[in-house]
Amino acid sequence: MLAAFVMVITPGPNMIYLISRSITQGKKAGLISLAGVACGFLFHIVLVSFGLTAILFTVPYAYMVLKTTGVIYLLYLAWQAVKPGSKSVFETQKNLQADGPAKLFSMGLFTNMLNPKVAVFYLSFFPQFIKPEYGNLLAQSLLLGFTQLCISFTVNGSIILLASRVTKWFAANPKWVRVQKWFMASVLSGLALKMALDKGK
Repeated sequence: MLAAFVMVITPGPNMIYLISRSITQGKKAGLISLAGVACGFLFHIVLVSFGLTAILFTVPYAYMVLKTTGVIYLLYLAWQAVKPGSKSVFETQKNLQADGPAKLFSMGLFTNMLNPKVAVFYLSFFPQFIKPEYGNLLAQSLLLGFTQLCISFTVNGSIILLASRVTKWFAANPKWVRVQKWFMASVLSGLALKMALDKGK
């Protein structure tokens, strides 16, 4: 749950889009978009869970490969957060066109479904927490996915409801945007280090 929370508050295109949509078209539009994003996560969770179960059962060194990929990916996210010209989640797009509920939902859904980074995240992150001694691997993977989905939906939903206030505050306090970026980079780097030092199963 802690890892899922850290990941959901990491700057990313989903959150930037949801905040921007909420500010330009209202909270209802933001929540409809979030429902689409959540269904996109569900799509990846199911596919990755079945794939992980097969991989971890058949390939002896799959865990080590996925663990290494996870470390590299987290370090990449940390760099993305602080590299020159990187966007904070609170730097929004002001010129989004107003769309109807069906289009809002489908945009959130397909943007997430067609984002390979989501699949890479699940593939590299879930194996860190899956242990054969805890029972069925598929059930563990699905449980991890639904836990991440619930936390993501709750956090993003709260941010949507507070989007206008939060964005105005960060606009008035730009130094905190830099603090937020470096804080997230530090958390992600720390998580990557913990994974790298973990002796595994």
